[in-house]
Amino acid sequence: MNNQSYITYNRAETAKLLNFSALVDAIAQAAEEYAHNGILSPERLVVPMENNAVMLSMPAIGSDIAIHKLVNVVPDNGNLQLPTIHGLVTVFNAQTGVPLFVLDGPEVTGRRTAAVSMLGIRTFLPRQPQAILLIGTGTQSAYHLQAIAELYPASKVWVRGSRPGRAEAFCEKFAALHPALSPCPSDGMPHEIDVVITLTTSKVAIYNDAARPNLLVIGVGAFKPDMAEIGAATLAGSDIYVDDPDGARQEAGDLIQAGVDWSITRPLISALKSQPEFARPVVFKTVGTGAWDLAAGRVARAALAM
Repeated sequence: MNNQSYITYNRAETAKLLNFSALVDAIAQAAEEYAHNGILSPERLVVPMENNAVMLSMPAIGSDIAIHKLVNVVPDNGNLQLPTIHGLVTVFNAQTGVPLFVLDGPEVTGRRTAAVSMLGIRTFLPRQPQAILLIGTGTQSAYHLQAIAELYPASKVWVRGSRPGRAEAFCEKFAALHPALSPCPSDGMPHEIDVVITLTTSKVAIYNDAARPNLLVIGVGAFKPDMAEIGAATLAGSDIYVDDPDGARQEAGDLIQAGVDWSITRPLISALKSQPEFARPVVFKTVGTGAWDLAAGRVARAALAM
């Protein structure tokens, strides 16, 4: 009988294991390995559940560890005062297959997703961001604010909500997290903003300004073909990068709905290898992959000194 035991870390414990600086570095390394098959991460399996909910299975295997993220996304849980996402990330020794530990799935997802955006800022912006606009006031906006507070504390953060009052409520709730947090004016976007991050589940474009140099637009929220946050006007004038080219073709609703020619999109790894032309407008669309969860597993393992 196998008496191997392992520890399950709750949400707060998982957060302590995953600081954003280490996550950004680990994801950059994972991107290199993923691009050259050093990490195997097949397309995620999506299994329908009741009431438009889905179960998502995302495995990834590296030379050191393997992970399996299993999460349930239940949109109607808000009506029950429950979180939308529940799940676990199990981390294994890749050589023996022995389970090492289990992390909280939503916390891993939230933090590694924000870390990918921070890697985008580090890669596509030639300087520290002066001001960042978060469009959306949900859970992912909160994780992005945490990441910005840790990595770019001197940056001004503006927030725009989908309905009146939401940005104000968000800023009030998280005022202690970042010293320069404000609702975005309703009459336009302050010119000082050099990064826009869209973090909603909108099905129509919510950001469609003309592309302009030295402005980085990061699309996070639209993760299904019928969703869209970034419009055709922004995309048409921008160099478009994606974190996972295969996943983007199936999930990047912004690009799918705008009819983007996939041959002109570029993978994140190409920018990591050679700095892009910063004078060009850039849209960085992220959809996620199990490789980023594996990167988080590596950070947690290092924090545990295993």
